[in-house]
Amino acid sequence: MKIKSAEFVMSNSDVAKCPKSRLPEYAFIGRSNVGKSSLINMLTSRKSLAKTSGRPGKTQLINHFLINNNWHLVDLPGYGYARVSKSSKKVFQKFITQYFGLREQLVTAFVLVDIRHKPQPIDLEFMQWLGESGIPFSIIFTKADKLRPQAIEKHVDDYKNILLETWEEVPNYFITSSSKDIGKDDVLGYIDALNENMNLEAN
Repeated sequence: MKIKSAEFVMSNSDVAKCPKSRLPEYAFIGRSNVGKSSLINMLTSRKSLAKTSGRPGKTQLINHFLINNNWHLVDLPGYGYARVSKSSKKVFQKFITQYFGLREQLVTAFVLVDIRHKPQPIDLEFMQWLGESGIPFSIIFTKADKLRPQAIEKHVDDYKNILLETWEEVPNYFITSSSKDIGKDDVLGYIDALNENMNLEAN
């Protein structure tokens, strides 16, 4: 898939106010400081479509971007380690839950995980919640340029081994690096294939 157009649509904290169109949505979410904004900018080939920040927890709203005029990329608030008050955290964690529970346009979620670190309980718990809630998702391992290939393989295997303790099979996953454009074609190709399948089913 080639991204020909990518434009900001809206930000809000109320799922009821999300775009009314029936366009398919792909939601990106991950622990704060996982490189989500950089990944979104890399995927869309736009340097500042999503705002990047050195301060974790910058994204605190549901952000919709219209891609190629036929699907929405949704940037959701990060979870964990955000430097915000407990009351603020409760508010935007609540609308994350509401988004996944109510947004019928959602096709799949992408859970971003920093490949440099060992499996984190907060990431595993969130994936477990998605699975129990029947929400399709893929894992996107970020910052792959920071590790050697052998280390990447080991860290992915660590995740696989832990997930297979409770899952029948490992969720779909991608290896990416925003600074090196690694994984860009794989992620966009996956989204393109899902959109094509939906078009075939609709016809």
